[in-house]
Amino acid sequence: MTVAAVLFDFSGTLFRLEDDQSWADDLIGEDGQPFDVHETAEIMRRMTAPVGQSVRFDAEGQIAWEQRDLDPPQHRRAYLEVLRQFGVPTVRQSERLYGRLVDPMSWTPYPDTEDVLKMLAAQRIPVCLVSNIAFDVRPAFAARGWDRLVDSFVLSFEVGSVKPDPRIFRAALAELGVPAESALMVGDSAEVDGGATALGCRFALVDPMPTAERPDALLRVLEQYELG
Repeated sequence: MTVAAVLFDFSGTLFRLEDDQSWADDLIGEDGQPFDVHETAEIMRRMTAPVGQSVRFDAEGQIAWEQRDLDPPQHRRAYLEVLRQFGVPTVRQSERLYGRLVDPMSWTPYPDTEDVLKMLAAQRIPVCLVSNIAFDVRPAFAARGWDRLVDSFVLSFEVGSVKPDPRIFRAALAELGVPAESALMVGDSAEVDGGATALGCRFALVDPMPTAERPDALLRVLEQYELG
């Protein structure tokens, strides 16, 4: 069946939170030395992984972790604890790092994100962003003039459900007014984003690798489908 609508994940799919030297500058250990490249990379992984739990929480912290993509205060609590347990020595440093995580302008688009969105818009194929997230990513699109290329944003903290719960995908399909069989979900997690298949959507997996190393994965994915 022809793909009549496309649902995209955000983190690791259209955008990625990249580490750079400024991240290392924010990470100074108790010995006064900056964290090394492997440590900063691991922090980035823990802050953006779509599944898995990297630290052990107390009872209240576990609730915060499980509710993190539904409630911004719980999200903040959970990730500040992740940073503390990883060894970020001060609350001030953790707050600065967390501030970057929830700043949509800190995220880097993949090289082909714009081309894909423009291609779909030119073919009048509606697009919905479906994300497990606790902050508004619309400014990342608006700043680049891409907000006009996305028909709807279905964000977990706004709709009260998280992938792979079918309710969040139903909300996205309802926003676009298309049946599940006509939609393609593109994301970086078969476990989370692939939940759309339970409703009858098709699913395409992309690798959440650094943006410089993934120049055209979105374009290659869509080449495999008849669009219209």
